Amino acid sequence: MRDYKYIEQLLERYWECQTTLEEETILRTFFAQDDIPVHLLQYRPLFIAEKEERESVSLGKDFEQRLLEAIEADEPVKARVIPFTQRLRPFFRAAAIVAVLITLGTAMEKALEPSDAPYPSDVAFEKVKREGPSVAVNDSVKKDSAAISKQEAMPVIIK
Repeated sequence: MRDYKYIEQLLERYWECQTTLEEETILRTFFAQDDIPVHLLQYRPLFIAEKEERESVSLGKDFEQRLLEAIEADEPVKARVIPFTQRLRPFFRAAAIVAVLITLGTAMEKALEPSDAPYPSDVAFEKVKREGPSVAVNDSVKKDSAAISKQEAMPVIIK
């Protein structure tokens, strides 16, 4: 049975991020072997993943040629024409918002402002107190009272 203390020490230093590049190369080389002890097999995929990845990913022989063709391809740049009104559209929106806010603010200010002028109903009440009821009001009151008295005088017939 072999002694793997050096590899275990390197692994401990590797987990603490204290290994040098040469020591990491030793670990990769060790785990690339076929004969690895059972208690260290769990670490093998970590150290051979880079090698397997490098072997599985290849760019192809014509990669450089395709890349150069894509870089050298001249495609005309299409300039988009933006009309003047479209450029000013954000300013129009901002102006509309400001106008709405000013209108609402003015309306709120007028609504909440205390007024010294009396309400129209108060003016009418004061006029009636001073001058007495008007002829039109007297006539309408007489008509209403006559209509009410007719309703009271009508007999109710129940069958």
